[in-house]
Amino acid sequence: MTHTNDATFAGSVPALYERYLVPLLFEPYAADLASRLAGMERGRLLELASGTGAVTSVLHQALPEVTIVATDLNEGMLALNRSRAYGDGVSWQTADAQRLPFEDASFDAVVCQFGVMFFPDKAASYREARRVLRDGGRYVFNVWNRVEDNEVTAIASRTVAALFPSDPPRFIERTPFGYFDVPTIIADVEGAGFVRVDVQTVEKVTIADSAESFAVGLCQGTPVRGEIEARDPRRLDEATRAVAAALTARFGNGPFDNRMSAHVVTAWRS
Repeated sequence: MTHTNDATFAGSVPALYERYLVPLLFEPYAADLASRLAGMERGRLLELASGTGAVTSVLHQALPEVTIVATDLNEGMLALNRSRAYGDGVSWQTADAQRLPFEDASFDAVVCQFGVMFFPDKAASYREARRVLRDGGRYVFNVWNRVEDNEVTAIASRTVAALFPSDPPRFIERTPFGYFDVPTIIADVEGAGFVRVDVQTVEKVTIADSAESFAVGLCQGTPVRGEIEARDPRRLDEATRAVAAALTARFGNGPFDNRMSAHVVTAWRS
């Protein structure tokens, strides 16, 4: 079995991720997360795995009096987040969510969009989130539902896997869509000491401009790229074309609906 580091977003990957995938996959759920913190008028908020800033920008607009510290383990992603025009109230720091470089009880809320699945030690990340929260604080995060409930991504993943039948890339199922079982999530979060955990399954629909744009985003703007290149770097363009063809066969030419499903978790410290 061949696979690269599932948490590595480097080289040209962050820019392609930002261009092709953020509007299609992440912006709707960023707005959802921000809406769950609408009553927060002031204080400090920590964002984990902030990526290129899809959530950071929405939070900054929705909570103008809140101080936001946006963190990520990937400097390439964080650099794109820094390049956004925020003004005052936002700072950035490279940080590992499993070993946070912040004092106990130093934040009023913690947010993480589609990052928990990438943390090798999820229990440690939950304990750290609770540690840095003040009494009464909450941790709001989301994770993807099963890949089968996210049809466009499922088609793309199956298509890439079929190109390498002896050693199929499984990054999609293994990591971003690999942590979806609600009882497991609740048990993990409660095991870290959170007193109450609420989970809601949220469906969203975006419009994909074309099969080609989604294919480029997934095959070249995520660690799927590293998995393809680890097997045969000459086949990256072939894989991208194959995904575009599969999506066109399913949805036709032109724009199409991208139907998504994710779980949104709110956990209270006390």
